[in-house]
Amino acid sequence: MLSEPNFAARKIVMIHANQGEKMTFSNDNLVIKNKAGKIILQYTCHRIFIIYIVGGFSVTTGLIERGRRFGISFVFLTGGYKFYESIPYKSRGNTMLVRRQYNTDIDFEISQIIVKNKILNQKKALQSLRNNNDGVELLNNSILKLNEPIRNLSTLMGIEGTAAKVYFNRIFNIVDWKGRQPRVKRDITNLLLDIGYTVLFNYIDALVSMYGFDTYKGNLHQEFYNRKSLICDLVEPFRIIIDCKIRKMYNLRQISEENFICQKGRYMVNYQSSINYGTEFAREINRHSICIFRYIQGYYRWFMTSDDINKMPIVEVIKNDID
Repeated sequence: MLSEPNFAARKIVMIHANQGEKMTFSNDNLVIKNKAGKIILQYTCHRIFIIYIVGGFSVTTGLIERGRRFGISFVFLTGGYKFYESIPYKSRGNTMLVRRQYNTDIDFEISQIIVKNKILNQKKALQSLRNNNDGVELLNNSILKLNEPIRNLSTLMGIEGTAAKVYFNRIFNIVDWKGRQPRVKRDITNLLLDIGYTVLFNYIDALVSMYGFDTYKGNLHQEFYNRKSLICDLVEPFRIIIDCKIRKMYNLRQISEENFICQKGRYMVNYQSSINYGTEFAREINRHSICIFRYIQGYYRWFMTSDDINKMPIVEVIKNDID
C-alpha cells in the first residue's frame, strides 16, 4: 500500500491510441510518441499511478510486468471512452478484510452515510454558485430527512433521487438541461458526464483495489453480476468533481458542438476534436488526488477496526472555482 507522500507524487497518464499515439518503455521510463514518431511525454514509471489507454491496443507481457513492478494500473477504453477492460494493481489475499465485508451487519447504515455525504458535497457545489439559495434549502431538507430513521433502501434512494434532480437542474442551468440519462448520450452534457464518471470510477477502482477489497461487494449498490458495487458506492461523494469541471468548461467556452458528432440521436466525441475531454477530466481528478486518497485510506482503516458508524469518514471535496 502506498503512503500519502508516495501517492502524492503519482500521476494519471492518458494515451490516445485512436489518434496514433504509441507507448514504449525505456529503462524505467514511459515514453509516448505521437503519430509522427515525436516524443510528446517521457515520465518515470515510479511516479505513475494509472494509465488510461483510449482506442485499440495490444497488451504485452512487458506491459503487465511493469505494472506489477511499479504498482501501475491500466484501464482500456474504446475510442468513445467506453470502458472495456482493466488490469488493476491490487492487493491479493486480504481475507480478513473480505470476511468483514461479507459479515458486516451495518450495510444499510453505511449506505445512508454515503448518500448523506454525496448530498452534502452537492450542497457545497450549489453554495458556490450565484442565486441558488432555493436549491441549497431543498438539499438541506434532504439532509434533514437522512438524519431521521430510515427503514428501507427504496426510501433512501428516493431521497437521493430527489436531491439529484434539484442539484442537476441548478448545476447545469447554463445549458439546455433535460435531465440525467446515463449511457443514453442524448446530449453533449450527458455524454461528458458519462466520460468523466468513467475516468473517475476506474481511478477509484484502482485505489480501492490496492487495499484488497472485494470490489463487487457493495453496500448502497446491491450486487449484480459483473458490477463493481463497492466502487459504485465510494465514487458517489466525488461525482461533483466531474460535474463542476463540466460547468467550468462551459463557462470558459471550452465545449463546442464542433467537437462532437450526433448519429441516430446519440452523441460522441469527434476524434479530431480540438480538446481531449478525457485528458481534461484526468487532470481535474489529479487535482483532487489527495482528497480521494485520504478518504479511501480512512474508509479502509475504519472498516477494518471499527463497527461504530458514527466514526465512518466523511469527505469534503476540495472546493473548485466553478463559476
